[in-house]
Order: sequence, then C-alpha cells, then structure tokens
Amino acid sequence: MPIRTASLTKRISENGQALHRAMMSRGDGQEPSADEKALAEERQHLKEEREKRKAQALEPKKSAVDKLVRTHHAQAKEKPKATKDAHDAIKKPKARRSRAEKHAEQAAAVEAARNSRKKAPTK
Repeated sequence: MPIRTASLTKRISENGQALHRAMMSRGDGQEPSADEKALAEERQHLKEEREKRKAQALEPKKSAVDKLVRTHHAQAKEKPKATKDAHDAIKKPKARRSRAEKHAEQAAAVEAARNSRKKAPTK
C-alpha cells in the first residue's frame, strides 16, 4: 500500500528519533542490533519515497485542454439502401383524435346512455 505523502516527513522524523535512541543505547564498539538495522533501512526507504514523489511532482501534468480532447471518434455506420419492400414496411403513425373529438364522443355516449334508460320497457 502506498505511503501517504503528507505523513512522509513525520514518519522520517519519528524514525530518525527511534534510530538515534537505538544508537545511543548500543554503546561504543558494539555491532548494530537487528532493530537498529531495520530502522536505518526503513529510514532510507522513506527518504527514497520522498525523493520519488518530489521528482514526480516536478513532471508536467495534463492540462484541462489535454483532458478534454477526445481520443476516439465514432465511425459513421453504413446506411442500408432503401428498397421498395423496406419503404412499404415502415409503419405510419396512428391518427390521433383531437380533444374536441374525444369530448364529442364522450357526450354522445352519455346521451346514448340517458336515452337508453328512458326507452327501457317497464314491467
């Protein structure tokens, strides 16, 4: 997992303090302990990571114009040649009734219902 950039300086500082404590506790003329070697190796790794990030930050970045440029353009599809059968196969849209026609039809249905009640034979 990558190390967060903001925490690199703090981690290098903490590692340096721990390494210094390990070196002071070692004493003169003794070989460095495994912990001290591990701390020194980790410190070197953190410093390399910091340098790598600095170099990456100096590289030119993509501008907004570069990001907007499309890299892929859709190719035009070939249209099938119009034939007589294809022309006949196209369905025409249904004729739509207007609002006035709908209301007239509804009024006629209401009138028919009213008249049918009057004409019904009574027993």
